[in-house]
Amino acid sequence: MSFGVVGQAAGMFAITNVDDLVVLAIYFARMRAWQVVVGQYVGFAGILVVSVLGALGANLLPDQVRPWLGLLPLALGLKALWQLWRGGDEDEPSAQPGVLAVAGVTLANGGDNVGVYVPVFATSGRLWVFVAVFLVLVGVWCVAGRFLATRPLVARMLAKWGHVILPVVFIGIGVLILFGV
Repeated sequence: MSFGVVGQAAGMFAITNVDDLVVLAIYFARMRAWQVVVGQYVGFAGILVVSVLGALGANLLPDQVRPWLGLLPLALGLKALWQLWRGGDEDEPSAQPGVLAVAGVTLANGGDNVGVYVPVFATSGRLWVFVAVFLVLVGVWCVAGRFLATRPLVARMLAKWGHVILPVVFIGIGVLILFGV
């Protein structure tokens, strides 16, 4: 296993889940820690299942067609950029406490993640490395979210700028996949 692939997986996880840190911090401030952690893992497992199945299906496509899968994260990035420019709405976490609420919000908030993960998983050749790194990083994200819940200034800064970074990164991922970089 190459450190480069692990680094790529870690970077992609961090970028596609930066918005989730704010949501996690809010949940940790309102709920029991075990509920947040279990809910986050359940929701993210759902994202991974959909992404892996999508990637396996995409692998049935001819090699020359796979780079076009980059249009999906590119489109998601452009859509997010458009919403940002228009002053679009922010995702609000559910007020209902409990594991299922956290899992549901994680899964719903992960639709854009699936759009990025499927083409990357389908073209990387290292699907299971990405999955393993992502599962480890869910735990790291929970620790970071708990930390942020006790640091209001940091949580406010992430809430302010996290949504700006996300569209740019999605566009970059889409372009990289399209051009096979």
